Amino acid sequence: MAAAAAVAESVPGTRPGDGIPLEIAASYRTRTRGLLGRDGLDGAILLTPAASVHTFRMRFAIDVAYLDRRLRVLAVRTMPPGRLGLPRLRSRHVLEAEAGAMERWGLRAGLRVEVVAPSPAR
Repeated sequence: MAAAAAVAESVPGTRPGDGIPLEIAASYRTRTRGLLGRDGLDGAILLTPAASVHTFRMRFAIDVAYLDRRLRVLAVRTMPPGRLGLPRLRSRHVLEAEAGAMERWGLRAGLRVEVVAPSPAR
């Protein structure tokens, strides 16, 4: 999985350079694995392309943000383990995080998520 940072525009308290640790799951294998087998997540994981998710065999509840092709948030939902999320019309990507994280970050429908590559270590 590739590493990056995510920042949502127009979120109070965020500035350029602020970011949420982000894993990017772009291959079939990494999207299928997702958060299975983990006990938690520091930051978020972006599944791309994806229009729906499930929480079968997961150990914790997650927040799910459905994003369109321009990374604009269409909807945010919390899913407990053992659930199947229905596909979202216009969704091209799904952002997942531990339950409650997106509310703390102020992520809501209508905001756009920006994915930023990490700066090289000096």
